[in-house]
Amino acid sequence: MQNRINIGSVEPNALKAMMGLETYISQAPISKSLKELIKIRASQINGCAYCIDMHTKDALKNGETNQRIFLLSAWHETHDIFTKEEKVVLKITEEVTLIHKNGLTDETYDKALKFFSDNQIAQIIMQL
Repeated sequence: MQNRINIGSVEPNALKAMMGLETYISQAPISKSLKELIKIRASQINGCAYCIDMHTKDALKNGETNQRIFLLSAWHETHDIFTKEEKVVLKITEEVTLIHKNGLTDETYDKALKFFSDNQIAQIIMQL
């Protein structure tokens, strides 16, 4: 592979901004398990093997089960593996990751409001 730009060298402010977002995300009061489920599901949709590998390893370190990780891509079909709150978060993850389709639908947003505040929904979205 040909050497390409080093963003940290040519645009250090962009890298600094991304690191600021990562710091914000790490401090959001969302469980580590849920954060990793969001990241794994978004990575599955995006088809990023590197990210799936990284976030799966992190999820396992944080106590996530193999079964839930294995079933994540088919969460719609599960009955008692994911909680109602987790299912809403996974639906948000899918709709925001695939924003070019319909975006975050009113139906999903209204379901999310049953479990989360506006601030929490914003924190969930920012995990992506």
